[in-house]
Order: sequence, then structure tokens, then C-alpha cells
Amino acid sequence: MSAALILDGLTKRFGALRASDDVNIAIEANQCHAIIGPNGAGKTTLIGQITGEIRPDAGRITFFEEDITNWSTPRRALAGLGRSFQITQLCTDFSVIDNVALAVQARQGHSYRFLRAAHSDTSLREPAMEALKRVGLAERAQTRVDTLSHGERRQLELAAALAAQPRMLVLDEPMAGMGPQESERMIAILQSLRGKVTILLVEHDMDAVFALADRISVLVNGAVLMTGDPAAVRADPQVRAAYLGTHTP
Repeated sequence: MSAALILDGLTKRFGALRASDDVNIAIEANQCHAIIGPNGAGKTTLIGQITGEIRPDAGRITFFEEDITNWSTPRRALAGLGRSFQITQLCTDFSVIDNVALAVQARQGHSYRFLRAAHSDTSLREPAMEALKRVGLAERAQTRVDTLSHGERRQLELAAALAAQPRMLVLDEPMAGMGPQESERMIAILQSLRGKVTILLVEHDMDAVFALADRISVLVNGAVLMTGDPAAVRADPQVRAAYLGTHTP
């Protein structure tokens, strides 16, 4: 199995603080790799470096055998690195399908085309509808985003990311703010994507992590404490002491 993303010696300092401390992680193609750790562990800084929003002080990032360390965020997105955020990034006064059509349009690279209504432009509408079907929102296509529930907005954000046809999805706390039923729905959607797209999952919901992840890296104080399969991570005494405690699923 080949690696989709390799982090090699990634280091980032903010003054005396090492937010990323010689991080080495390899994420295999078409697997779900989770990054967990307590608040302040450096997860957000690490994701920012992967997506190009933060420049590392040292180390290298390789995406499908290309060195992307110095690439801009838009260039990484065009290369197939998709992302969702802790806080949803949607046009709330647009319809559901319009939001996904924006992602399709961005992938196609024709900024003027969104001036045409999504429902009358087949090249935008069809892939947008396919993405909405994958996340269970096809019946809500014409609904305004500001009327959606929080969970539905998270599903929509995932649909927009999928519409860009990513080679890898970086999901930053996709279950944040969800109730139990909404979380179960999102877990089921992400399970349906396993083996079809590479997923990097940053998540505090341990039920979701252990249900979805093929591999888990535990980040503590900017450094990788361990990487392993879910059973090994769950059983590791250092991980339990640093983060999981007694509250493991």
C-alpha cells in the first residue's frame, strides 16, 4: 500500500513553544487515519501546515509523492487535498445545491460560470447532486442553508468537499457540536467513504475515532506519542495516561 501523505520531521515553533515537534506520520492511501490528543496538543497547527495555511519551520510534506511543503493552499486544493473545518464555511443565504455547485465550479476553474443558476447548468448540477446523494441530502437540494440543522450543515460541508473530487479529505472535528443522532448519521456517512478516499480525521469524539480509523496517531505537546491500529492505541498505557484515561469505548 502506498502513502497518500507523509509528514517528515515537521516542526513549528511559536516563540519558545514547539507546536509541532519533529512530527513523522505516514497516511496510507484510501485509509482513515485519525489524529487525537488533548487540547493544546498541536492538532490545529499540524492541520494548518498540511493544508498550507501555516508554513513549517522545518520538515517536509509529501502528497502522493510530490513535495508540497511550499505550495499555497489553493494549489494543494487543486491537487486534491480537500478540507472541512471545525466551524462550517457555507453561504447561508444560498440553497444547498448552490453551495455544492460552488465547489464544482472551483474544481472546473471557471469563476464566471456561477453567474448562471445551478439548476440550469447541467455541468454544475449533476456532480453537485451526486455529492448530495453521497451524504444523504439530495432531498434538501433546493433548501436554503440557513434553515438546515447543525448536523445537516456539516453534511453539506462534506458534500462540498466531495464535489471537488479530492484525493484526500482533511476533516477537522466533523462531529463538533452534534447530538448523538447527528453524530451517528455522520459516522455512517464517513464509513461509506472508507476505502474510496483517503481521510485524515481530527476528532475528540472517541466513539467516532474508534469506529472509523484504520490507524491513529496520538499527539501530545506537539509530538507524536504513538501511531498504531485502534486496538493498540486503546490498550497503550501511555496513551491512556496522557489522553484517553478510563473513558475508552
